[in-house]
Amino acid sequence: MESGMGKELASGSAGGPAGDPVGGPADGPGGRSAKRWTLVGVVVGSAVVGCAVLGGVLTAAPPERGGPPPAPGPVARAETAVGAGAPASLPDLVALIGDREAHLRAHPGDVRSWAVLGAAYTERGERTGDARFYPKAEKALRTSLRAKPRKNVEALDGLAALANARHDFRAARKWGEASVAASPKRWTAYPALIDAYRGLGEFKAADKALARLVRLPKGAAAPRARVLARAALVHRDQGQREDAAAALSDAVALASAPAERADCLAGAGELAWERGEPTESLRAFEAAVRADPDGHSALAGQGRALAALGRTPEAVRAYRAASEKRALPQYAWELGELYESLGLGDEARAQYDVVRQRVREGAAGGVNSDLVAGLFEADHGDPEAAVRLLREEWERHPSAAVADALGWALHRAGQHEDALVFATKATDKQHVGAVRSAPYAYHRGMIERRLKMEGPARRHLEEALRISPYFSPLGVPAAKEALGALGQV
Repeated sequence: MESGMGKELASGSAGGPAGDPVGGPADGPGGRSAKRWTLVGVVVGSAVVGCAVLGGVLTAAPPERGGPPPAPGPVARAETAVGAGAPASLPDLVALIGDREAHLRAHPGDVRSWAVLGAAYTERGERTGDARFYPKAEKALRTSLRAKPRKNVEALDGLAALANARHDFRAARKWGEASVAASPKRWTAYPALIDAYRGLGEFKAADKALARLVRLPKGAAAPRARVLARAALVHRDQGQREDAAAALSDAVALASAPAERADCLAGAGELAWERGEPTESLRAFEAAVRADPDGHSALAGQGRALAALGRTPEAVRAYRAASEKRALPQYAWELGELYESLGLGDEARAQYDVVRQRVREGAAGGVNSDLVAGLFEADHGDPEAAVRLLREEWERHPSAAVADALGWALHRAGQHEDALVFATKATDKQHVGAVRSAPYAYHRGMIERRLKMEGPARRHLEEALRISPYFSPLGVPAAKEALGALGQV
């Protein structure tokens, strides 16, 4: 008799979310679906044997047992990558998902394979921007954890990575800390935990977690490229951009797979962009695309840099290619603002509609897009709604990025004094995590100008243009106009 799981697998779910994807269970972090699902277990003695779940159907599973080792080639490459929290190529991920689904039809009690499948679903959702993979990932990971609730570090690591992908950083911290507590010398828990701390604005905790990762014994040490990639993010959050760039340069040299190398190159491109160096940024993004043609963030970075260099038709093509690779709202937003800066209002409005559609699609898969949606609505929609969204996001994740966005939304809603409080949190160096950012300085300068604080306003607007004269196709002209109105000292 074929199980419900087997029926769905037979329908070819490796090519995409099959059947009727539903949200994760309501009792788990990040799970927003109201649907409930029933666990059918087999009790052996006092232990509940694991259950197999896929597509919303659960079947009784025999006791845990190991399956055959994965086949060499793309399956093995993808399994190694997702197990290490490293990016995997999209074709390899498709192969891994198909392989684990087929394996689990015959071995539904293989706890580890459920964890691997869940991690692969998460990575595929990130690679494509298709949030429908996230509920499938949560079900697979929770199946593994229910069957083996103690010291199941692979499932815990997977749940931490999934929560980060959904921007549920509190849940990611919970799962990451649980994994470290279960196996403190196992390095794979630390990258997701560092990302969770960063998302929460807990930059000192991220620094401490990085130090613990670096100090792991030699036999348990992480691949050097993975350590350097996380170190670059921590350095960047502390305003140490030169150290971050050096770490990424070394990570590129040490990366063992094309997708991992592309990820590090894209990070280098982002740092160069933040420094106001579009030519160097473009060079890094182009190298990333050559290493991994499916790299969406590098394509979007190319669009940004090409627009800054005046190569507008190429920039539009790059943004469109990035949106085809990964349906993120940010890419449509940036393309819309590029169109608006060119006076193409209809094209811009069409992209802004895409932004809202993608935010809704992400929410259906459990993704928290309040930071993006709030900042977008502040500029292109309803500032009052933006304030409500971002106040809630500040309660959840009080980071510099949220402080900047909330300050700007308050300013756009006419609450300028409150706006300056949050803009200050995002930019003053005494606040840990206040990075040197052109958009942050621009937002603060515009708020100060509205409050008739002419000296500070001039200083911060000049700082924004000094950090990067290309930071926004709409913000740069506005900053220059505001400085012209303020006049010279």
